[in-house]
Amino acid sequence: MLYGGYEHTIDKKGRVFIPSKHREELGGEFMICKGISGQVNLCVYSMEQWNKLVESISTLPKTKSSAVRRFLYNGAFNVECDAQGRILIPPTLREYAKLETEAHIIGMDTNLEIWNPAIWAEENQKLTPESIASIMEELNF
Repeated sequence: MLYGGYEHTIDKKGRVFIPSKHREELGGEFMICKGISGQVNLCVYSMEQWNKLVESISTLPKTKSSAVRRFLYNGAFNVECDAQGRILIPPTLREYAKLETEAHIIGMDTNLEIWNPAIWAEENQKLTPESIASIMEELNF
């Protein structure tokens, strides 16, 4: 399970460090792509989770699945960590997510999200105790 939030620098080559506990969960190679939650961020999936996502997309009606595939696959890249535990974020994805020198990485259970820290801070302000309690009521937990 991937969880926790981390701030890391992005070097001049576009590489960012992935915490070791996350590297273990993700495996030797994984996928990085545009986020699909409606916010401007990136997602990192293990190959297993990526294949589940691809399979789920194929269950959508053809016009919807084609639209999602175009959006997602056009910016999807297979990546591996280097010896220092860094991945190279391709320039097109850095531009899309507005990543320059810093990144906020969040474990989201089955995948990671990579955010521009300023955009994350703005988005995180919307997550109030009251808004989360309202969502949790749906679970009867």
